[in-house]
Amino acid sequence: MPRGTLEVVLIGAKGLRDTDFFKKMDPYVILTYRTQEHKSSVAKNAGSNPRWNESFLFTVCDNVAELNLRLMDEDTFTNDDFLGEAKIHLGPVLECGSVPETAYNVVKQQNYCGEIHVALTFHPEVILFNNYSYIYLWDFCLRSFYN
Repeated sequence: MPRGTLEVVLIGAKGLRDTDFFKKMDPYVILTYRTQEHKSSVAKNAGSNPRWNESFLFTVCDNVAELNLRLMDEDTFTNDDFLGEAKIHLGPVLECGSVPETAYNVVKQQNYCGEIHVALTFHPEVILFNNYSYIYLWDFCLRSFYN
């Protein structure tokens, strides 16, 4: 079971379907891991290709291996529009420690709606015990002498 901190770098999106007729969209992202939730800034008038370049931290303490990204369009006089979502399987980053910028499909009702670009880094928990450091990754423990 992995334990540590997941860093999510929200870079941007491309080719989102525009939901506004008279102006450019104002997209933002709601990032969810289990019960932890973060919201990006609103990319005002960014339209279909917003850029955020923002980092978010999540505490990983169990074997839930999915990050959910919900893309929304901020509206002033009506409810915000749901643009689509991307689900990111975290197995590769929990195993390897990092995944460079990658494009993930944004879908809405099983239809492709664009892509979102994200980079991921996992910082495993380190526990010190009797001059040894233990780094927990999956179901085994790497032990190294600590001085």
